[in-house]
Amino acid sequence: MPHWPMAERGFEVGTVIQFTASHVMPEVEGPEGTLHEHDYRLEVLVSRNALDERGMVCDLDVLDAALDGLREQVEGRNLEFLQTEGQSAVTVEVFAEWAHAFLARKLVGAGADSLAVRVWESDVAFGGFRDRLG
Repeated sequence: MPHWPMAERGFEVGTVIQFTASHVMPEVEGPEGTLHEHDYRLEVLVSRNALDERGMVCDLDVLDAALDGLREQVEGRNLEFLQTEGQSAVTVEVFAEWAHAFLARKLVGAGADSLAVRVWESDVAFGGFRDRLG
């Protein structure tokens, strides 16, 4: 499991999903410049300073349900639907920011203070986004 940067003191819980989706990197030579697939791995880490009354950061069932909803949105799809104005491509960084926003809407009120997302497009390459919830 990759090492996450050390945050302020607190508790963390996380999980991972995998799925296949496609994208294109415009104006790039070779396979990356045409529509191609990646077997993505999406890791999430939620944190908070103190555990809730049940001894949890966030119920893993809630986190899993949010990730299942995300997978339904992207599995087997061309990720260009995530592209916003001013972006020329859906990079792993852009994808991570979108995934964070999607998951944040599902996790507000679930107890976590912050959420970090990493999107891996290979065994060694990823992009990420982290921010506070709420």
